[in-house]
Amino acid sequence: MPASRLDGADFLRAAACLTVLFHHLAQRMSWRDDLTWMEWFRPFAQMGTFGVAMFFVLSGFLLARPFWQALDKGEAMPSLRTYAIRRAARILPGFWLALAVTFVLSITVFGFRLDSQLVLRFLAGFFTVADWHWVTLFPVEVNGPLWSISFEVTSYVLLPLCFVLLFWMAGWLGQGWQSRLAWIGVIALALFAHWLFARYYRVDMRERGWDYGLIGGAKYWMPRYNPFAFFAMFAVGALAAGIQVRWARHRNFVFDVLALAALAWGMERIMFQMGMRNGDSWGWLGVPYGFPWFVLACGLFLAAAPSSAMLGRLLDNPAARYVARISFGIYVWHYPVLELVRIFWDPQIDHGAATEPMRFLITSTLITLITIVVAHLSYYMLEEPVIRWARGKERRPLKDATFSPAAS
Repeated sequence: MPASRLDGADFLRAAACLTVLFHHLAQRMSWRDDLTWMEWFRPFAQMGTFGVAMFFVLSGFLLARPFWQALDKGEAMPSLRTYAIRRAARILPGFWLALAVTFVLSITVFGFRLDSQLVLRFLAGFFTVADWHWVTLFPVEVNGPLWSISFEVTSYVLLPLCFVLLFWMAGWLGQGWQSRLAWIGVIALALFAHWLFARYYRVDMRERGWDYGLIGGAKYWMPRYNPFAFFAMFAVGALAAGIQVRWARHRNFVFDVLALAALAWGMERIMFQMGMRNGDSWGWLGVPYGFPWFVLACGLFLAAAPSSAMLGRLLDNPAARYVARISFGIYVWHYPVLELVRIFWDPQIDHGAATEPMRFLITSTLITLITIVVAHLSYYMLEEPVIRWARGKERRPLKDATFSPAAS
């Protein structure tokens, strides 16, 4: 096992992207009819949204580790230039291609009118600032999942800014567990910023709700969906990284028990939120996805799994590692694939319309396979070559786990 691999991270990334994919497929099951032997799949219509929270916790975890390692060693903060190059190379090419292709498809195939608002949304998405307003929150039609990319980029910016403060405080605060306690203040600050945003940000109430399309849905989500709410999840992942760095020298079955307990806790939180019939699972202060308990469960799993004697390696099997590797492509391409299959092959796969279980299974399997093929091509023909090119632009290589297979 390579020293840079973080056991359990590939599993969580694979689980995150597949739950989001299955979430959007399950939404197509009939709202009125019982699909008999396919009813087991219906819970994904609710639980799949938690995949987004997994992504944010995992990203914060992976990207924060080099900062914690440097802090604990008393070294200078890792190069922000290298950090920016790696983040841009990893996320922008695949995202920009999916955004541009979907933008063209939305006009040519799906019949959306090209107007100034559609162009504005596209440009906000292209420059990854779509997360600040309900008009631009969904940067393009027919590919709703792209909404989260701008939120993630904002978290990429806020993370090193917070570490600048922590490194500045290290002279009198010291390293070790006290710096982890100080990071709890970062999470609290993010929640306070979220509270201010939710309290004072005004949303147009006209045509608000999912019945009015993506912009209507954005009006329903905002202001509780905002960059600070998602950075709070991201920062929980960063805290988990700080704990994992302290635990890294250990490897025993105590951590297997902790990681397994965290998985069970996460599933219990999902089941609890589903029982509340709250589609967006509002948590503390209106932060989505049952915050903070579900993201804490994810963070505990990520902190413990790399030190587990067996569980992390079992979960990071070859299938999980492969899905994790192409997960970004699965995330950004699955929705247009779904909609193209609906248009050209099976109209039944519309929202709440699928009534035939076998037909639904066949169509969902086809969508999944096509998505995997597209994601595979995206990774090996675009994403990985750009990552390798960007590595050559770095002043010096950094030996850390930021670009382990799970991270990339």
